[in-house]
Amino acid sequence: MDEDKDIQSCGCCSETSNENNRTSHHSEKTIKDLSNRMNRIEGQVRGIKGMIERHVYCDDILNQISSVQSALNGVSKLLLEKHMKSCVRERLDANDDEVIDEVLNTIFRMMR
Repeated sequence: MDEDKDIQSCGCCSETSNENNRTSHHSEKTIKDLSNRMNRIEGQVRGIKGMIERHVYCDDILNQISSVQSALNGVSKLLLEKHMKSCVRERLDANDDEVIDEVLNTIFRMMR
């Protein structure tokens, strides 16, 4: 069987149906923005670890954890927006209605 015939993809997110491999195709600006945000979050998490090791007051640590959670939510929202405006739109334009269930499942997971 020719595996090339099993490959389904859109211009933004590619999915190989037989292996369920997916890739995204975002602009360099979006990648840089997401990467910068994640670098800041990574630094915040390292800072929290240091606070715990230094026995910093619990309330101060909890406030920093809340800040990291908020920052991660911001990254999620930005990525969801880019996904909806490009990948999802292209799959809907290609009459791939399965993407609706996929996005709904993702949103429901995000809301937990």
